[in-house]
Amino acid sequence: MLWRCFVISKKQEVQINESIRDNELRIIGPNGDQLGIMSAAEALDLAAKDDLDLVKIAPQAKPPVCKIMDYGKFKFEQAKREKEARKNQKTIDTKEVRLSLNIDTHDFNTKLNNAIKFIKKGDKVKVSIRFRGREMGHSEFGYDIMKRFSQACSEYAVINKPAKLEGRNMIMFLSPKPNK
Repeated sequence: MLWRCFVISKKQEVQINESIRDNELRIIGPNGDQLGIMSAAEALDLAAKDDLDLVKIAPQAKPPVCKIMDYGKFKFEQAKREKEARKNQKTIDTKEVRLSLNIDTHDFNTKLNNAIKFIKKGDKVKVSIRFRGREMGHSEFGYDIMKRFSQACSEYAVINKPAKLEGRNMIMFLSPKPNK
């Protein structure tokens, strides 16, 4: 049996100049005007006359559509647009605040202030309590602490996922309130 390698990437490079092997092509000029249907050789001659490239922009059309353009400039503009789009994207991180079952008031307020600071920055917050030893028998105290924490954050955040006991950890997720 013969195994073949297939391309996994779905991003296909466009065909330019001599790599275009179709008999008939619909040609669009450098200014966007229709030049009609012609052979690949004639289109290449037209592109070479203006010192530009012939680029296949719609290979699935019948006949395929090609445009006469400066390919280097086109690639540069495309990369510039993609970079600008990435710059405007906002990534949302998940920050974690760990509480304990017998947390003191000042420590609770410090953790609360950290969580509010994360939420104001636009990040999601994972609030967790780890139960150790005999604390597992008193999970209701954990629910009380989580409820108190969520009520204190209610001005800035909404509960994404309510407090839930998973093994020895109790976890709750908070996310910033949507802007109105």
